[in-house]
Amino acid sequence: MDSLFDEEPSATGTVSGPLAERMRPRTFDEFVGQEELLARGRPLREAIERDLLQSIILWGPPGTGKTTLARIIAERTKARFVSFSAVLAGIKEIREVMAEAQTRRRATGQRTIVFIDEIHRFNKAQQDAFLPRVEAGDIVLVGATTENPSFEVNAALLSRSKVFVLRGLTTDEVVGILTRALEDPLRGFGGETIDVTPEAIRAVAEFSNGDARAALGLLELSVGAAPTVDNRRQLTAERVQEAIQRRALLYDKGGEEHYNIISALHKSMRNSDPDAAVYWLARMVEAGEDPLYIARRLVRFASEDIGNADPQALTIAVAAKEAVHFIGLPEGNTALAQAAIYLATAPKSNAVYEAYNKAAADAEQQVAEPVPLHLRNAPTKLMKQLDYGRGYKYSHDEPDAVAQMSCLPPSLEGREYYQPRERGFEKEIKRRLDGWKSIKAKRGSSPTGS
Repeated sequence: MDSLFDEEPSATGTVSGPLAERMRPRTFDEFVGQEELLARGRPLREAIERDLLQSIILWGPPGTGKTTLARIIAERTKARFVSFSAVLAGIKEIREVMAEAQTRRRATGQRTIVFIDEIHRFNKAQQDAFLPRVEAGDIVLVGATTENPSFEVNAALLSRSKVFVLRGLTTDEVVGILTRALEDPLRGFGGETIDVTPEAIRAVAEFSNGDARAALGLLELSVGAAPTVDNRRQLTAERVQEAIQRRALLYDKGGEEHYNIISALHKSMRNSDPDAAVYWLARMVEAGEDPLYIARRLVRFASEDIGNADPQALTIAVAAKEAVHFIGLPEGNTALAQAAIYLATAPKSNAVYEAYNKAAADAEQQVAEPVPLHLRNAPTKLMKQLDYGRGYKYSHDEPDAVAQMSCLPPSLEGREYYQPRERGFEKEIKRRLDGWKSIKAKRGSSPTGS
């Protein structure tokens, strides 16, 4: 087996290295979580145990078992197993392994299982190098990624692989992993004298955010820093909190969770839920998101989902953007929160958004008619001779400041793109539009004003 997995049991049955590496499950019986994929009788587990695995992509947050599952596959398969790290491997190494896999398959019939850790870091050319051998059946691809494979894996490669989604571990599952580490005498702390309170274990589990590797790392750090009383280490929840500066929030500014959370913020505001809106906002701010990115999204929301139902919404959003730009973080967080709460509680209307989309569709799909002559300026004598501006009616000279004059091209005469709602200030806008329409109807039809 060719692999980058270096940790092997020593002659005494113990392993060295960080606690997370020592406690890594070696069998399905030790594996915690993902029962929906790996319980007995489930297709993925059956395929692994019967050595019938086809190409798969394992997609999930950090510390949920992707690499561990690859190691179990390596132990159980009769195929040659090769591991790549997308951070270290280059196109040359990939092609060499692919050529060897092809030769081995033709000579002996043995398959090669190729595990690619962080497959989302491979560029298109690197991913393309695997495709011919996957199609020919010379290799079985096992990719692991924390990013949405729909965006990060080539469509051709993705279509030839089954995607399995690994969920973040629950707090109780992480507690079980930590308890095993504290009790295991060979790979964990079972051979040491440590007093750990249940509150301390749960605090570590909650801080880890469903990441088993992070939880074990924090446990190891906390135990190492725990004070000794009567030759016994004492680990409490307070000591755990001292061992960590701040919780590691699951958030990737360029990845899936980035888009998930900004979507949650947008939809919470749209649904007039200020509590949810300020929560998702805080999740982004505390995880280190660019505050100006958040501000830009608020400005967009003010026009798209509120529009003229509350014209002040756009002003508030732009003011929040200026405040954040002026004072930065952390002081600017309240400006963002103020804007998010205002937008969430404002009356909603997407009439402006829909009006633009309808107008844009006509602008793109209809014949681009020239501007009607009566709407054109005539700054020169030649233009006047060509009837530029002829028939134009100056609205301020008309009763009620409304001229009986169409301002659309002839083929779009009568189009109504903007349809204000009966909410917020748009009720007043609708009243005005209906009034002007009535005035024009009473005057009779003269669409060009000529």
